[in-house]
Amino acid sequence: MKTRLLILFCTLSSISQAAKILIPMDAKSQKEHLKAYGIAYFVLTKNIKVDWLLNYRGGSFVFDQYEELEKECRIRNVSYEIIPDAKYTAILTQLADPDENMDIVQLEKPPKIAVYTPESKLPWDDAVTLVLTYAEIPFDKVYDNELLEDKLVKYDWLHLHHEDFTGQYGKFYAAYHNFPWYIEDEKKNEAMAAKHGFKKVSQLKLAVAQKIKNFVIGGGYLFAMCSATDSYDIALAAENTDICDVMYDYDSQDPQAQSKLDFNQCLAFKNFRLVTNPYEYEYSDIDVTNARRVPFNSDYFTLFTFSAKFDPVPTMLCQNHTTTIKGFMGQTTAFRSNLLKSSTLVMGENKSANEARYIHGELGKGTWTFYGGHDPEDYQHKVEDPPTDLSLHPNSPGYRLILNNVLFPAAKKKPQKT
Repeated sequence: MKTRLLILFCTLSSISQAAKILIPMDAKSQKEHLKAYGIAYFVLTKNIKVDWLLNYRGGSFVFDQYEELEKECRIRNVSYEIIPDAKYTAILTQLADPDENMDIVQLEKPPKIAVYTPESKLPWDDAVTLVLTYAEIPFDKVYDNELLEDKLVKYDWLHLHHEDFTGQYGKFYAAYHNFPWYIEDEKKNEAMAAKHGFKKVSQLKLAVAQKIKNFVIGGGYLFAMCSATDSYDIALAAENTDICDVMYDYDSQDPQAQSKLDFNQCLAFKNFRLVTNPYEYEYSDIDVTNARRVPFNSDYFTLFTFSAKFDPVPTMLCQNHTTTIKGFMGQTTAFRSNLLKSSTLVMGENKSANEARYIHGELGKGTWTFYGGHDPEDYQHKVEDPPTDLSLHPNSPGYRLILNNVLFPAAKKKPQKT
């Protein structure tokens, strides 16, 4: 009898002391950084809150201990630690120390995620859909029909797949206009424009861009990469002019288009100049791709360090196990720093090249984040290249920045105890 009571006492003591699961996110301790975000999302789907420890061991996650959650960590090969309440209390005390650049935010409910993407992604795969799939974070695919029918209200977070919002088909005409996928893309876009009462694809894409802008103003979270960043702002600025040449919309571009741009409509950029040559694979001078002279071996960008207690939003978006990220190319690789609005916050830059890579801002009740480049683990991703196998890059710091944005809408600042 005494033996049975002793076993019961030890079991209860173990349960009471081992009260939390900590998912470390530092470089040394975590085997699967990307899947760790999927664990955090999974926990939220079980109506269990997650503490995100800003700047603590690479931005670690903590939640209540349950066997089901431990099992899920093991299944996904995510490193975790069991810590007693007393140890977690000590961690919280450390985070609250005014001399420590650390803090805590609480993730409360899983954000509803949408990816703006066509049925056929040819000729591009997409880093965000790749990493969401790898991390096992669910998302819905939406496109022009859903946005023009105001179905964005169902979602908290929207990603823009590699897209050309100017109606110039990525300016692929010179190299690819005879390719079957290009011809098919033209047909589908023109049919979509006609379906919704637009004479031109550029008018359709402008209407979609404005729906997205209203989504942000109303409190949505927007994330975009590569050409979906600058082409989006260019489309908004060109609301009152025609920047497309004859091969894109069957009539000539407005010769006064540059002077008619309205930069007040833009989210991130100002005073940029259009590339009006329809055969040149570039939209404007926002992008640095054609002019940059950064050698491959020294192509890195650096994340800014923000105050966790006073600037929790950019701190969340920059959580990582390193502050130095490998560069990677794209149709839009990075942004000229002198063309950013004063309201645009730079979170990552290559200072020596005077280029911003990772930027953020607010609009109305919502926020937007633009991330230059196409694929963080494929330096120069080319048309029709195979998609990246993320099982070969489970600790990618470049992909972590995407997943920081995915969890961001779930966050609520947790009040400190007095």
